[in-house]
Amino acid sequence: MHTGSRVLRDGAGYVYQWPGLYFETAFHGQAIAFAIGPGEVILHVRVDGEPVATLASPAPGVYRVDGLADAPHTVRIDIATEHQAGPKRFDGFLLPPGSRAPSLPRREARIEFVGDSHTVGYGNLSATRDCSEAEVWQRTDNTRAFGPLLARHYGADYRISAISGRGVVRNYAGGAGRTLPQAWPYVLLDGDAVADDDWDPQAIVVALGTNDFSTPLHPGERWPDAEALRADFIARYAGFLRALRARHPHAYLLVWATALHEGRISAAAQAAVAELRDSGETRIGFVEVDGLDMGGCHFHPSLADHARIASLLMAHLDAHAGPWTAVPDPGSSGPDR
Repeated sequence: MHTGSRVLRDGAGYVYQWPGLYFETAFHGQAIAFAIGPGEVILHVRVDGEPVATLASPAPGVYRVDGLADAPHTVRIDIATEHQAGPKRFDGFLLPPGSRAPSLPRREARIEFVGDSHTVGYGNLSATRDCSEAEVWQRTDNTRAFGPLLARHYGADYRISAISGRGVVRNYAGGAGRTLPQAWPYVLLDGDAVADDDWDPQAIVVALGTNDFSTPLHPGERWPDAEALRADFIARYAGFLRALRARHPHAYLLVWATALHEGRISAAAQAAVAELRDSGETRIGFVEVDGLDMGGCHFHPSLADHARIASLLMAHLDAHAGPWTAVPDPGSSGPDR
């Protein structure tokens, strides 16, 4: 089992590039194995909700978990890292002879998180803002970002549609590459295969704008001044939110933004939300997040910040998004089972 529409099936395996992917299965037996392909990744392995291993830059091959009771189990592989440089590969679970693999039902609650490095969890494990490129990779753990925290609270499946450094109309410092709305429809970041969207979230949480506004315009960029950039951002952000609504007509849209950069990001995001509300959209909300210490790598949210963001979004969803947000029964299995 994997998060909807963010992998390409390749033989017995899966090719992926977006962050936040996880693979899980149920089985009955004393052992299970899984196979991974080449590439720099950090994987968390959990059995029956309990951590058993973290693999950092593991060699491609087959990895075995054994010594288990001869009983029903679940195993989950969480991908903690971001992979802008190229796709990675997961080659599936392997059951020993005599083991059985019962079906694993899909969870009732589903949330998509759309954003940039804040949604990725960029450098969130770091105790210092000063990080090398290698340290950013080592200290990024998407499973501890606000999105998975929120999903765990609701016992929800989730999908992370986020790329560090990408904006709505302008990437960080005017950099090259598809903006997030341009990349969002595709299975991989190369923009070749369009996602076969059988994914139907009840809520979509969107946080974009930091990269559009956090650096000054450079000569040669297409906007003559900051006000032109702001107007383009609002129009394109509203258009992207309408596209999300058209794809998922029943989902609740929740936009959030930080109060950083003198409130420019928050004000522009709120203006985009206001455009949808003015056109009759009712299932949309906005949350401004302030009070963050931004203690992660390169002034990104820390673990404490991610917990604060998750708490504020949770309060809004509890108040506005409907009965699916009820906390699951303590005896039920959640996304870390």
